[in-house]
Amino acid sequence: MDKYINKLNFGFQTNQKILNLISQIDLYKGKWNIIERQENIYLKELRKIATIESIGSSTRIEGGTLTDKEIEELLNDVKITKLKTRDEQEVIGYYDTLEIIYENYDNIRLSENYIKQLHRYLLKYSDKDTRHRGEYKSLSNKVVANYPGGIQKVIFNTTDVHLVQNEMNNLIIWTNEQFEKGEIHPLIIIANFIYEFLSIHPFQDGNGRLSRLLTTLLLLQRDYMFIQYVSFENLIEKTKKEYYQALMEGQKNRSKENENISKWTLYFLDKLSMLTQRLDAKYNVYKSKGGYLNERQKYIKEYLIKNQPLKISDIAKRFENININTIKKDLQYMKKEQIIQTLGKGKGTVYLVKKEK
Repeated sequence: MDKYINKLNFGFQTNQKILNLISQIDLYKGKWNIIERQENIYLKELRKIATIESIGSSTRIEGGTLTDKEIEELLNDVKITKLKTRDEQEVIGYYDTLEIIYENYDNIRLSENYIKQLHRYLLKYSDKDTRHRGEYKSLSNKVVANYPGGIQKVIFNTTDVHLVQNEMNNLIIWTNEQFEKGEIHPLIIIANFIYEFLSIHPFQDGNGRLSRLLTTLLLLQRDYMFIQYVSFENLIEKTKKEYYQALMEGQKNRSKENENISKWTLYFLDKLSMLTQRLDAKYNVYKSKGGYLNERQKYIKEYLIKNQPLKISDIAKRFENININTIKKDLQYMKKEQIIQTLGKGKGTVYLVKKEK
C-alpha cells in the first residue's frame, strides 16, 4: 500500500502550492455551505445549468457531438424508447447516473459493487455496451484522447486485464482507510483515487465518464457541496490538453519507484479552485439580478415594466388563469429578492419594478 504514499512525495514548492490551493477551496467550501443552507430558489437554476454543461462536456471529451442546447432539448422531451443514436444513449445514461449521485451520495459507499453499479447505470441505454456494462474489462484497453475530425491519440497504456481486480481492491481499501485516518487531506486522497482509477481503466468503456462522476460523488461525500452548481467536466473539456498532459506526466513512470503525481494533483486542485471562482461569479450575477424567476414570475415582471405602477387587482385581471394567492406569493418573493418595490399601504398598495443599478 506504500506505493500510493510514494507518489505523493512532492517537493517543497509543490507542497506550498498545494496547501495554498486547498486553503482557497476549503475557505469557499465553508462559505458556500452557508449559502446553500439558506435554500435560495435560484440554486435550482444553477444546478440545472451545471448538469447540462457536465453531461455535454463529459460526453464530448469522449467523442460525443451533442451541444449543450441539444442536450437541454433532449432532456426536456426524452423518450427512452426513441434513443436511437449512441450520443443520445450516452447523454441520458450520464444524466441518470448524475441524478442518482446527487440524490443518494450519502448512501453510496466507495466499493467495487457500487462502482460497478454506477457503471451499469452509466451505460444502461448504450446498445453496444450491453455485454460488459457493470463488469471489469476482459480485453486490454488504452486511454485515448479524442480530437476534432475523428483524430485519436493514445495517452497511455493501462492495467492488464488479469491485474484489474486486485488493483481496484487495493485502491478502494487504501482510499477508505485514508479517509478514515484523516492524516492526508481528502482532496489529495480524491485526486489520487481518480488518477489511479484512470490508470487502471477497469472497464472496457466509460472509464473517463465514470471517473468524472466518481469525482462528484467523492467531493459531495466530503461536504464539497458547491460541486453540484458548477461544472467540473466543462472546465476539463476547456483544458483537455492540460488534463491529459497532467495524467501522462505521472503515467510515464507508471509502476516505477519515481512515479509521481504532483502535476496531476496541482491540475486537479487548480481547476477546483477555478471552479469556486466561476461559481462565485455566477452566483453574484444571479444575486444582483434578484435571484431566479420562473416563467410565471417573468411574465408578471414584464407586465409590470410596461404598465407600472399596478395594484394587485390590476395584475389579477391580466392573469385571470393564475390564482390570486399565487400572484400574491410571487409578488412577495420578488419583493424579498429586491426585484420589485411597493408604494402605499393596504388596498392602495402599488407595485413597481426596481431600477437596475
